[in-house]
Amino acid sequence: MYQNLSKYALLFLFLSLSGFIFLLRNIHTLESWNCHAISAFYQFQTRIHSSLVSVNLPTYNQNLTFCAHLGQKPSPEDKLEEHYLLDSIAWPGPPARFAPLSLRQTSDPVHSLFTILPNKERREWRIGDQLEALVQMHDYQGRPKRYGGDFLLARLHSPELGAGVAGTVVDHRNGIYSALFPLLWVGAAQVEITLVHSSEAVAVLKHLREHRPDRVFFKSLFRLGFLSETTVCNMCLPSDQHPLCNYTDLYTGEPWYCYKPKMLGCDTRINHAKGGYLKHLLTNQEALLFQSGVNIKVQIHTSGKDRINVLPPEVDDVEKESSSVKTDPVKPKPSGYYLKDSWRPLGGTVMRHFNESAAITQCLRNKVINMYGDSTVRQWFEYLITLVPEMKEINLHSPKNVGPFMAVDTTHNILLKYRCHGPPIRFSTVLSSELRYIFNELDGLSGGPNTVVVLSIWAHFSTFPVEVYIRRLRHIRRALLRLLGRAPETLVVIRSANLQALDEEVSLYNSDWYSLQLDTVLKAMFRGMDVLMVDAWEMSLAHHLPHALHPPRAIVQNMIDMLLSYVCPVTKSRTK
Repeated sequence: MYQNLSKYALLFLFLSLSGFIFLLRNIHTLESWNCHAISAFYQFQTRIHSSLVSVNLPTYNQNLTFCAHLGQKPSPEDKLEEHYLLDSIAWPGPPARFAPLSLRQTSDPVHSLFTILPNKERREWRIGDQLEALVQMHDYQGRPKRYGGDFLLARLHSPELGAGVAGTVVDHRNGIYSALFPLLWVGAAQVEITLVHSSEAVAVLKHLREHRPDRVFFKSLFRLGFLSETTVCNMCLPSDQHPLCNYTDLYTGEPWYCYKPKMLGCDTRINHAKGGYLKHLLTNQEALLFQSGVNIKVQIHTSGKDRINVLPPEVDDVEKESSSVKTDPVKPKPSGYYLKDSWRPLGGTVMRHFNESAAITQCLRNKVINMYGDSTVRQWFEYLITLVPEMKEINLHSPKNVGPFMAVDTTHNILLKYRCHGPPIRFSTVLSSELRYIFNELDGLSGGPNTVVVLSIWAHFSTFPVEVYIRRLRHIRRALLRLLGRAPETLVVIRSANLQALDEEVSLYNSDWYSLQLDTVLKAMFRGMDVLMVDAWEMSLAHHLPHALHPPRAIVQNMIDMLLSYVCPVTKSRTK
């Protein structure tokens, strides 16, 4: 009996040793399998969680305005400027009503009409005159509107001459508008008036901007080892629903928050991304105000002729101009106009044309060009590297359309760089380590006569109250003042907002009305500074090509020619 037990004991010991040896030899395989299994589980869990992000969005109190109060407390001077800027973009709206408005009572571009008024000075039209078209808005029942607030665009153009200029629209707040144009070329000139949004639609857009900053939401991925979570982020999040991770900029107080992951710390955030767009923001009645081909960007017809013929100026027109007193209450002052599809600035800058890559290379020789902002200035980066074959892009392994990007021309010592601005940014995915605010980047520049700074920041701020945009531009302006203080010869060029294609959905997030408001603030805040402006708004409005967030190549070429004309201005010797 004991002999049999000893045999079983030996057998058991042998099997135990064999199993132990097998375990030692395959422990790495088992660990790898186990980690893959756990990782797969958490990836599956994360995918489920990510798919539910749109469902678990924060609930905003609709009776309050969010975001505008965040950030550092403004100084009395900042408050005064903000008050002035908000007054400058104040927009008239429909009168208060006790009953909801029906579509039939709103502005109808089909029933509305415009008329070219006769010249006050003489029977014919000549260079230097001002053309006025009177617009009378009607509703869908054909009745004249009695209040203002419609968003109209005006353009004077000549397809046969490749000419165009943006008009100035004056709202008389009684359903009548004046569209004013300077006459700048000889030949045919045709008036074009477009209703972008009715006054009733603008009132809806204004309410969304002030009360629904969450209609575009963002998210971030948090990861530590095989654990990962995705949470909602924004410039302002209700703090009474979940704990927050605070990513506010330490230098300026620019706010940014994410909801804290359940299992991970705030320091494990690895990226930033656009989460999506909220739907069902409008009532059924409000949705009728945003219909493509019905009341979004529809041209208004004329009650008579829509074109005139412009003659050269008379010999004594210059003497009349200097001796007479103009009584026009509003005189349009466009930044430029097109002739033969070429932009001609009116601010004193001589426009040069850089049609050959060699001319661009010669202009940018020994320059460092720093581009910061949204995708509209990234489009300039992409244009330059495709037009100049000597410019070679360096592979920084950056995500497509996100950056940062860099290109060099070692032969001519040219360095071209692009980096997107800090949040809010609606790009697909940006690494947290690459999220940089423009003002902090500017503070890191040495500057100098060979440094060019190009800025474009507007498209991603349309869903927030204007105070948010004012605060951001104020920080950038201060950083530019510091840069120009230590390196006055640094060239700074700012690209303004531009018009874009609109439909029912885009109007709620990126309407041209939002862009116009931001553009007005941008130009006012940098007026008087030693910076130069490329007026993308007028360059897109005056051109005959369709509006687009990223304008067609013909418009971009004129923008780049404007930029390079600033970098390499015409010298006195060249003008003789």
